[in-house]
Amino acid sequence: MNRDVLDQPVKAVVLRPISTRRRIKNNVATILFLTSFLIALMPLFWLLSVVVARGFYVVTRFDWWTHSLRGVLPEEFAGGVYHALYGSLAQAGVAAIMAVPLGLMTAVYLVEYGSGRFSRMITFMVDVLAGVPSIVAALFVFSLWIDTLGFQQSAFAVSLALVLLMLPVVVRSTEEILRLVPDELREAGYALGIPKWKTIVHIVFPIATPGIISGILLSIARVIGETAPVLVLVGYSRSINLDIFDGNMASLPLLIYTELTNPEYAGFRRVWGAALTLIIVVAAINLFGATFRFLATRRRSMAR
Repeated sequence: MNRDVLDQPVKAVVLRPISTRRRIKNNVATILFLTSFLIALMPLFWLLSVVVARGFYVVTRFDWWTHSLRGVLPEEFAGGVYHALYGSLAQAGVAAIMAVPLGLMTAVYLVEYGSGRFSRMITFMVDVLAGVPSIVAALFVFSLWIDTLGFQQSAFAVSLALVLLMLPVVVRSTEEILRLVPDELREAGYALGIPKWKTIVHIVFPIATPGIISGILLSIARVIGETAPVLVLVGYSRSINLDIFDGNMASLPLLIYTELTNPEYAGFRRVWGAALTLIIVVAAINLFGATFRFLATRRRSMAR
């Protein structure tokens, strides 16, 4: 009987045309999704257009990037954000130095070693920390570092608050990237007698490095524009301060807040210029991370 079935000619498959009703439903769904996408982008385009229109002339001045506001009168449209740009990068950089190693080790433990109640507790605490508002982190650092331990307000205190905000981003992004590494590669290392820590360092990390670096840069871009820590933990300075442990230090969010109280038109222009500068810095960090990840992935695919 099986032979008789096989001897029968194969009938041609007839594809029916899509009905008009289904075409209409598909077109309506496409229009709805596209409209929702455009509506979601409208606030972003509106924000960028306003900031660029009001701050473009300011940021195109050469002294905007090379001078501070030292000696500049409130009504005088001169000087720049050199001191504030340095402050933002220094505070975020010091925070990254502390948060990145701790976040990487936490993520490695959760993915490679963690199991049981302790691992679930760490995951829960990371999730809670990810939802902590920046003002709460700033008040915690103020209570512990300044009020209890007796240290002075400084940019380093701001960095400590930024660590609390940066840490969950580093942990979560690194954890997701490490889970994408195929288990077969780990098992191949174990089969060769390679210890687990060497397998992680020499096999897992090289594969996950582009994604890890992208996550680190994303966390830096996340905290560099935070306002609450700089308002609570450090004072404003119109000149550059290279010492992150002592004295007041300006940053881009703090400069924007301070110049908002300036009734002069020059202060208004500096506010929009600093806002556009902050957007440029965040966009540059994200672009660098995306470019690095693309080049690293391309180089790996070419090596194969």
